[in-house]
Amino acid sequence: MAYEFKLVRRVEFNETDAAGIVHFTSFFRYMESVEHAFFRSLGHSVFMTNVDPPVGWPRVAASCEFSEPLYFEDEIELHLLVAEKKEKSLTYQIRIRKLNADPPVEVARGRLTVVCVTRDARGQMRAVPIPKAFASLVRVAPASMLGSGKSARRN
Repeated sequence: MAYEFKLVRRVEFNETDAAGIVHFTSFFRYMESVEHAFFRSLGHSVFMTNVDPPVGWPRVAASCEFSEPLYFEDEIELHLLVAEKKEKSLTYQIRIRKLNADPPVEVARGRLTVVCVTRDARGQMRAVPIPKAFASLVRVAPASMLGSGKSARRN
C-alpha cells in the first residue's frame, strides 16, 4: 500500500512572473501534477472510467505556504504524502524541495483535499465512497513523516 510519491522536474520559463520568480499559482499546478502521477503509479487516473459509475476527484481545499523563491531551471522534487484518508476523501501534504540548492531546501509545503465524486442522472456531482480497488492501494503516511505541516521547513 502506498502513502507517498516523489516526482522530480525542472521549473519551466512559463511558470515564472515578470520578476523571474515562480508565480504562486504554479505551486498549485505542481501539487496537482504530483497527485496525478501518484494515481498513475498505482495504475489509475484521477478520472476513473474503469469503475462503475466513473468517478473524479475535485478539489475542496488547497493551501500552500512558501519559504524560499524558485527560479527558471531550478530542479525541484515534489513529495506527496497521504495525510488523511476518509471514506470519500483524501488529503495530501505536498513538500516542494529545491534540489539544486546546496544543501537541498524545502521551499514550500502545501495541503490538498480531494473528494471522490460521481455524477447523478441529472449531471449533478455527489460524493461517493472511494472505489475499493483504489482505496486498498492507499494508506496514510506515518505521523512521523507528516510533522505538523503548519509551515515549510528546511530539510
